[in-house]
Amino acid sequence: MFRTALRNVLAHKARLLMTVLAVMLGVAFVSGTLVFTDTIGDAFKKSSAKSYENVSVAVKPGSPARSTDTAGQDERPRLTQQQLDTVRALPGAASATGSVSGFTAVADKNGKLIGNGWSTRGGNYSAGKDGTDTRYALTDGRAPQKPDEVAIDGKTADRAELQVGDTVRMSVDGPVMHQTVTGVFDTDDGNVAAGGSLVLFDTASAQKLFAKPGQYDEIDVRAAPGTSQAVLKAEAEKALPKGTEIVTGQQLADEEATQISQAMSGLNTGLLVFAGIALFVGIFIIANTFTMLVAQRTKELALMRAVGASRRQVTRSVLIEAFVVGLTAAVVGLVTGIGIAVGMRSLLGTTGATMPDGPLIVGPGTVVASLVVGVAVTMLAAWLPARRASRIAPVAAMSSVHAPATTRSLVLRNTLGALLAGAGIALVLAGVSMGMDSGKLPLGAGGGLLLIGVFVLTPLLSRPVIAAAGPLLRPFGVTGKLARQNSVRNPRRTAATASALMIGLTLITGLTVIATSVQKGIDRIAADSIKADYTISMVNRGTDLSPEVAKTLAGLGTVTASSPMRDSWIELGGEDHAVTGVDPRSIARLVNLDFTSGSIAGLGGGTVVVDDKTAKDGGWKVGDTLPTVYDDHAKSTLRVGGIYHGNDMLKGVLVDTATLDPHLSKISDTQVMVKTADGTSAAAKDAIEKALGDNPAIKVQDKADISNEAGGMISMMLNMLYGLLAMAVIVAVLGVINTLAMSVFERSHEIGMLRAIGLDRRDVKRMVRFESLLISLFGAVLGIGLGVFLGWAAGRLISGGMDTYTMVLPWDRIAIFLGGAAVVGVLAALWPARRAARLNMLSAIKAE
Repeated sequence: MFRTALRNVLAHKARLLMTVLAVMLGVAFVSGTLVFTDTIGDAFKKSSAKSYENVSVAVKPGSPARSTDTAGQDERPRLTQQQLDTVRALPGAASATGSVSGFTAVADKNGKLIGNGWSTRGGNYSAGKDGTDTRYALTDGRAPQKPDEVAIDGKTADRAELQVGDTVRMSVDGPVMHQTVTGVFDTDDGNVAAGGSLVLFDTASAQKLFAKPGQYDEIDVRAAPGTSQAVLKAEAEKALPKGTEIVTGQQLADEEATQISQAMSGLNTGLLVFAGIALFVGIFIIANTFTMLVAQRTKELALMRAVGASRRQVTRSVLIEAFVVGLTAAVVGLVTGIGIAVGMRSLLGTTGATMPDGPLIVGPGTVVASLVVGVAVTMLAAWLPARRASRIAPVAAMSSVHAPATTRSLVLRNTLGALLAGAGIALVLAGVSMGMDSGKLPLGAGGGLLLIGVFVLTPLLSRPVIAAAGPLLRPFGVTGKLARQNSVRNPRRTAATASALMIGLTLITGLTVIATSVQKGIDRIAADSIKADYTISMVNRGTDLSPEVAKTLAGLGTVTASSPMRDSWIELGGEDHAVTGVDPRSIARLVNLDFTSGSIAGLGGGTVVVDDKTAKDGGWKVGDTLPTVYDDHAKSTLRVGGIYHGNDMLKGVLVDTATLDPHLSKISDTQVMVKTADGTSAAAKDAIEKALGDNPAIKVQDKADISNEAGGMISMMLNMLYGLLAMAVIVAVLGVINTLAMSVFERSHEIGMLRAIGLDRRDVKRMVRFESLLISLFGAVLGIGLGVFLGWAAGRLISGGMDTYTMVLPWDRIAIFLGGAAVVGVLAALWPARRAARLNMLSAIKAE
């Protein structure tokens, strides 16, 4: 039986090749994902460890008393020069370096921003006793010594084509600075390795730009020979105030390695989900393939049973074939996956993102996982056909190739499918009613149950759905009628084939509905909330604008109204609240506020307006007087002058900047809103950009730009998901080919008779193509219907946190999906249709 199984593996090379391809694609994705994430993670960990080689102990300020996300840079706690001097005097400390850093945008020679936004950083070059900074090795020139001098990292110098002596334009918080490049240095900073930029100022200049004179973000200490990190840390804890964070260099390296592992784990999981989808779709193909092979060998297996082979031996022989096929596919998939990982790493390089250098990591876990997945999936899918083969009685098998399903089994299947689908729908609806916080898990579980239930019901659904296509096939006469009848001749096989496409299109359609609806909601937010023609902000949203930007724009002749959006914290009614300072004279012309009571006219002086949620939480109403404590601990009272309906663009407490500014230690803006005399136009935008010095750190956006920025991220993610799900569709194409090939094999006698009575080769091809088209469109209709339903359900959850969310059906993309399914059907039918047309009619008539 073992030799027979091995011989049978090689007896049907073409069909087994398609099975190998289906499994290989899924395994390749698994192994490629594991190799890619292991390689990138290892490279980052080694780079991180190297960057902490000269850090024995790191001293950081304690955590702030409250969140500083909207409070400006000046709210961050920092270390002092006195603390740096204390650390330098510690027993066992060889040296101590104070560092300060912040966002710094650098322009290339074309005025474009270098780096990836958040990773465009600036810092200080802190020279030691020998005149060098051990963190940064100068490869050309010297360290910066004056406010108008900088050193830049080597990768940035190469990308911007800068060299020592060049003048470079940059910005920290708005105003453009023209700096002279005095040096170029190498660094192990992971942000730079990932495609960012790093600029170094002298320490005094960096403190002025990013903090205050004499302040530092961190102090790095290097231990003297013979002093351990633990001992040095203990000495620092004795000398520094309680609450100061003190960690060893090894702890920092370990923490960063953990963070890298977690980041890679998220990417790993996401990619493996799509590999799992492809493998799940592949199960249908494998099951169909082995069903086909068993059908072709029914009499052979019956003869084996008649001469003494047991049911267990028959089952085992089929599973041995599956093992050999799965092992072959797994090995090929593993090798292909390594190539995919190399390609993914190279692809990142072409997008401008660079990664730390490091070897390709193919761990034992990757090899074992690939082999186990490939073999397990194949044997699991082949088990049911093997079991069916062993249960056919020898006499029945010798007299008939086909063993139709019993009525009892069909009733059982349909009942089970109905129960699963019903439970899935119930869970989805329950998740919708629970809301975003607690409804995600029931929605996901319900969606999975619904998919399985519909798959189980697909044989039952195939007849009425495919019958509905009958009128469209009537113009094609006999070939159209035969194609419709053939496509439902074996409902289980049709169901397995259509389900492969159904799963892929369910996910694609659902994601498209959600993405399109979210984009429409974002467009409504911008259109309904903003009257301003332009909003001006830093390219890095986490960095605030200098107040000079607002002053410059207010004085621009083309600007008719402007207001800064100035965030801070104050205590209102005994609770901390984030507040936004605005210009009360202009804000009504720049934003749309839907007031439930009071009006925007009440804003100004000692009066504020608040959004309805904040007012409800505080129990406030118009006219209430609230005791107030500002950030500088000054006390006063503010009166509620209006309550408005908050939205995703504007919410919270609005206060007059004239009231807020005297209490701020540093004035800065999150953005500035402006209205121009001629509205939005290329000339108006160009005038604003020129007035701000064509600043690489600042972006000027109209409402369309704001929508497109958010929509661009959604579109990019959606296109990535399309690319990942395309693999499942490719696997589904192989399934259609397998099913048609099996159908042609089973109907050889029938096709020969049709040829004999006058059906020519062209009509035979057309019949097989229509059959393929019907199966593909059947799967597409089910997938699109399920995708729309699940997209609606997910959208109901999203609408709980996004008032402007409205479900939008992207009819153009749905039409493309249907057209794509039709193309899949036509392409998949090419080989089976050609094979059917080339059958020798006499040999086919004699076939049993």
